[in-house]
Amino acid sequence: MRFKRWSIVVLCFVIALLDGFDTQSIAFIGPAIAEDFGLQATDMTWVITASTVGMCVGAMSLGTFGDRIGRKKTILLALALFGVFSLAGAFAQSLEQIVILRFLIGLGMGGATPALLALTAEYSPKSRRGTFMTLVLLGLPGGALLGGLVAAAWLPVMGWRGIFLVGGVLPLAMVLVCSRMLSESPVFLAAKGTPAADARARQIMASISGSPVSPDAVLATNDKMEERSSVAALFSARYRMVTIAVFATYLLNWIAWFLLLLWMPTALKMLGLAGSQAAMGTVTVNGAFILFAIPLSIILPKVNPRKLLLVMFAAGILIALGLGLAGSNFALVFVLIGLAGFGIGGQQLALNYLIANAYPTQLRATATGWGIGIGRLGAIVGSALGGIILTGLGVSGYFMALAVPLVLAGLATLMVRNSASQAGAVPTTSAPLEREAVS
Repeated sequence: MRFKRWSIVVLCFVIALLDGFDTQSIAFIGPAIAEDFGLQATDMTWVITASTVGMCVGAMSLGTFGDRIGRKKTILLALALFGVFSLAGAFAQSLEQIVILRFLIGLGMGGATPALLALTAEYSPKSRRGTFMTLVLLGLPGGALLGGLVAAAWLPVMGWRGIFLVGGVLPLAMVLVCSRMLSESPVFLAAKGTPAADARARQIMASISGSPVSPDAVLATNDKMEERSSVAALFSARYRMVTIAVFATYLLNWIAWFLLLLWMPTALKMLGLAGSQAAMGTVTVNGAFILFAIPLSIILPKVNPRKLLLVMFAAGILIALGLGLAGSNFALVFVLIGLAGFGIGGQQLALNYLIANAYPTQLRATATGWGIGIGRLGAIVGSALGGIILTGLGVSGYFMALAVPLVLAGLATLMVRNSASQAGAVPTTSAPLEREAVS
């Protein structure tokens, strides 16, 4: 693969790292903010929930900008948003200001991911597209892992305001780098149909392939003008029960995952760990998630994802109960937190394969998009519930409560039946602007 393509994929991965850093930074600095303002750690519910709500709104609004103003401009806008408002967070004087700023940061983070994935897909060779998109997605937990390490090392020295500064300066630096090094998608440019966009698309394609594009060649995106599937089709008599079950699985798994990710450092601090040590919980679960994701990405195409999901949910339930019983045995707690990267987080990968088995080709994109949207609602619910559960049930009750959505998600998964084989699958189209010379 030529340097141009590598550089785009690497830049997208680095941006995903920064996105992941900012997404979960509030989890490990939340207790320090609460202490600074004289609050209980569990009073941080609105602060933690605000960014999750912002991400949901950003994905639905800013996320669509990539198809309107281009992938590059959308990414630059998203970086500027969460960079500027993270920087402003370092100077916040009240909890209300932090809530507003975290919502605005979330807008940028939510809008970045769709554009990053689209740009990665359109620059990757067809044979490696899935691999590189997975790599970029792993930048999100990778950024959270790095954030935990930064918090563990710097929080005692810089305080929570220093973490906000780091989370603001790095994205703004990437705005400068990307404005020069990140190229627009040739697919987007070709679809615009203007002479200037066409000329720029040819320029980019020539830099990818190493040879000029013939002036007589007509650029085509290979997008078939097929009738788009609608959400109504997902709820037709044939797929209604499957859709309800799949959406419920997404919702419940995301509740459990974000309940763990965003409130675990607070729970660990309540168990007696220092803030910097509690941040290592974030490092552990995200590091384990990345390690589990590598074999999972190899295994999932070869196995029945429904059965594997049931194994994951069973493991997650046992892990949650184990965490609830572990008390302050921190060696056991951290082992179980690492295993949660498989038993609670691994489903994030497996759910996409569940949809591939449950729906025919023409419904998969719609089902996946709506499944992730429902999942984001689960993320909001999970982030909002953490403080309530910790206040009412304590740390042991909080960890055991993770088992509830996992049990329900497992039951929902049992309701999913493979439907793709019963419907006429439509073959997928070839990659946009894919030429043998650049594969």
